Amino acid sequence: MKMTHLDVGFIPLVDAAPLICCHEMGFAREEGLDLRLQAFPSWSSLRDQLCFGHLDAAHMLAAVPVASALGLGGTATELHALAVLSVNGNVIGVSRDMADSMQAHDFAFNDARAAGEALINAKPNSLRVGVPFPFSMHAELVYYWLSALGLPAPQKLIVRTVPPSQMAEALEAGELDAFCVGEPWGSRSVEAGVGKLLLPCSKIWSFAPEKVLAVRADWIETHAEVGQRLTRALWRTARWLATRERAAIVPEILSQPHYLDLPAELLEHAITGRFTISREGEYREADGFLEFFDGCATFPWRSQAEWIGSKLATRTGLDPTESAKAARGTFRSDLYRKALAGIAPNLPSASAKVEGAVASPIAAGSVGAPLILARNVFFDGKRFEPIA
Repeated sequence: MKMTHLDVGFIPLVDAAPLICCHEMGFAREEGLDLRLQAFPSWSSLRDQLCFGHLDAAHMLAAVPVASALGLGGTATELHALAVLSVNGNVIGVSRDMADSMQAHDFAFNDARAAGEALINAKPNSLRVGVPFPFSMHAELVYYWLSALGLPAPQKLIVRTVPPSQMAEALEAGELDAFCVGEPWGSRSVEAGVGKLLLPCSKIWSFAPEKVLAVRADWIETHAEVGQRLTRALWRTARWLATRERAAIVPEILSQPHYLDLPAELLEHAITGRFTISREGEYREADGFLEFFDGCATFPWRSQAEWIGSKLATRTGLDPTESAKAARGTFRSDLYRKALAGIAPNLPSASAKVEGAVASPIAAGSVGAPLILARNVFFDGKRFEPIA
């Protein structure tokens, strides 16, 4: 079989595992694809290289294609998400000084409301929170969480952009009070003795789309068949990652110098959901911390894109309804179905759903075998209705 070479970018994070394992475990080769993976230091550099045509596809923040559709971020390039690469996987952490200030408040690692109230009470004015990119689930979850608890932005909430690998350094330099970042960089701050983990973001929204497989709209128009092969290869990789005994080798794969270049033991936290949250050795478990496959995790729901679009619009002064309409077209559930028809045992019969409405796993309408959707709730009990 003649191989098709694809230049694909990623950020060194545990949730890049689908792309990295797709290459390392041979799933890409089975589809006749040679993935030439390139690591990037920041989301802005990765996005720009994709937009400029120097990359064919990228491990990308779920909010970036939506932001591009809304004209945010300074790029006019239309980006589409062919599949979701990961659900959840972010963690909220605080500086050591902030952790000391919060000692008087009692809250659990899984209690978003109590943890947020303790954080606000510890610094009710000018709370500085680091996120990896302005248009990201990190930022949207932080804004959603703290504003729901009464902290207005930008009056009292200052959100700053810090590349993931530099989050610990920013804490140590006293530039941040708190952060929201993907693993392993939250755990890295604990290992460095400069931070304490406060809350897994899955406790803010239990099934939040985190990273997507992003391509340019013009690229997928001219490379539709290649896009289908890549989607299939990544779906098979995600299914493999869902098998925990196989996933046990993932930290070793990711730890290689040309990928994350960090100890496998540090990378295991995100895969297992078992965390050391402080330098004193406090231990906590986070169920549902990072998901690659189960619960229809790889499906690009248009309602997820709408939620992101409406939240971006609210904080940037755009019309939320029009923004949600523009956003929904960036998550290509139509192309996902076409790629996996006859391959996946089941596919959702709908492309949108009410977000935040699933208190426990339930059966959903599907084509093929029965389909079980995972728990999907917001910490404040609200629901998001997609456009009819």
